[in-house]
Amino acid sequence: MDYQRALNYILSFADFERWPGAGYAERWDLRRMEEILKHMDSPHTGIRTVHVAGSKGKGSIAAMISSGLIAEGFRTGMYTSPHLHSMRERVRINGELISENDFAQITARMKPCIEEVNKGPYGVLSTFELLTALALTYFKEQGAEFNVLETGLGGRLDATNICQPEVCVISSISLDHTAVLGDTIARIAGEKAGIIKSGVTVVSSPQLFEAADVIKSVCLEKGARLITVGDDVKWAMSGFSYGRQSFEISGLNGNYEVMIPLLGEHQLENAVAAVTSLEVLGINKDCIVSGLAKTQWSGRLEILRDDPLFIADGAHNSDSARRLRESLKQYFQFNRAILILGTSADKNTSGIVRELALFFDIVITTTSKHPRANKAKELADEFAGHNVDAMAVEDVSQAVAEALMHAEKDDLICATGSLFLVAEVIEEVKGFSGERYPDE
Repeated sequence: MDYQRALNYILSFADFERWPGAGYAERWDLRRMEEILKHMDSPHTGIRTVHVAGSKGKGSIAAMISSGLIAEGFRTGMYTSPHLHSMRERVRINGELISENDFAQITARMKPCIEEVNKGPYGVLSTFELLTALALTYFKEQGAEFNVLETGLGGRLDATNICQPEVCVISSISLDHTAVLGDTIARIAGEKAGIIKSGVTVVSSPQLFEAADVIKSVCLEKGARLITVGDDVKWAMSGFSYGRQSFEISGLNGNYEVMIPLLGEHQLENAVAAVTSLEVLGINKDCIVSGLAKTQWSGRLEILRDDPLFIADGAHNSDSARRLRESLKQYFQFNRAILILGTSADKNTSGIVRELALFFDIVITTTSKHPRANKAKELADEFAGHNVDAMAVEDVSQAVAEALMHAEKDDLICATGSLFLVAEVIEEVKGFSGERYPDE
């Protein structure tokens, strides 16, 4: 089995990232994960683990924690989702993507186990469950000393929740995936807090009151130690420059300054959560500082080119869109702002548009190749409701060309709305092709 065949096999199962719709509680059953991992010699056991959930920023937090652990000398596995350009991005050891050969070999060995589990009483495994099992198997076989696992959706019933973490991290919680996780902050927080295990340490980003209350209650119930960023750990920005920013932190182990190659005040919150988690794990201060400075995490206020300035950011809900708007104003100087927007059909598109409509001078809506993508015309109609004329362009490459054609030297172009859109824009601007799948 080669990589492409392995990928096609994994994608032949139910992929709810690409085709959402199944009932969350009805579909997910962690006993399937327990069974497949049992067949693969329980690779999730015996490895120190950090588990990250939340609505926004959990991937950035996972990347920063992983980078700090690597700087300390730990062989570190990191599992995140979704990917931008290749499925292999989701599975990394010490920052390096799993090879095509290892992906194919593990899939081939898993295949008979998958078929056996799928005959059982707990239902058929999904694409995300298979990728999770593959990642955990790879990390164990590669001698990982730490695993940093990002949840896919929710937390309580997520495939990654079979782990026994040393630290749980809950990033900022907002209204997202409401059809699946619940239509209130409290309900969504209840799902995210489902990763909390008895006796672990929980690091929480700053939260709305409703979310903070739920997290605190679950920690009390589970006997988990709760550390809250903003209350127990303080920070203040000390400066920023092109593509990077620094902050002073009053942490658990003293005061020091950290620099991250990521922009946005929300990334400072994410960085403080990562620093605090690393402190809980006993990581040396110098390694925390050097590790975070080397963090690589694409598609988050990423500068793709200058003249004109071209930014890509995966703001995928209304709260992220608000923070993006504020960050563009705070971190960049420009004359006119040009927007390329492409969203997922299952997101609160009206909320995203409401936050961005009046900020941009020129608006171009487009449709990524992803099957969940919203139609460009429907997005343009949303802007019309705010008395904003939007240009609907179905093809992403054409949308990029239109933006560049309209942009002058001192203008700013920002592509946002979903990571799927951001991925295609990055590929177009930088001139390479990512993986494409049969339904695209």
